[in-house]
Amino acid sequence: MDDNERLPAWCPGEGWCSITATASLVGKKWHPVIIHRLLEHGPLGFNALQEEVDGISSKVLSESLDDLEDKRIVSRTIVSEKPVRVEYALTDLGESLEPVVFALAEWGEQHLDPVDEKAASVV
Repeated sequence: MDDNERLPAWCPGEGWCSITATASLVGKKWHPVIIHRLLEHGPLGFNALQEEVDGISSKVLSESLDDLEDKRIVSRTIVSEKPVRVEYALTDLGESLEPVVFALAEWGEQHLDPVDEKAASVV
């Protein structure tokens, strides 16, 4: 990875910086799920991505995609003008998060109890 693919850090020189900077990116509620779905399915349009990220509102998905685009994790491509159709895909930087996102998923599968749908709807 060359230097222009690296993200700026607000805490360079600190031993904890790389962990904190990565956690701030993938620690947002929907970011790792969006990245995971794009890793699994490849480029997706907005509506298809929303279907894959069950439970996310259009507003939150839009804000999350804007944030991931600002951080150069996701790219947005206009596929057609009329009607306007866009597609979201992972950049090389985004694809490099694959082992991190899959490690999060694997850890959760190993250590978290399955959620009862009735109990989850009450919370």
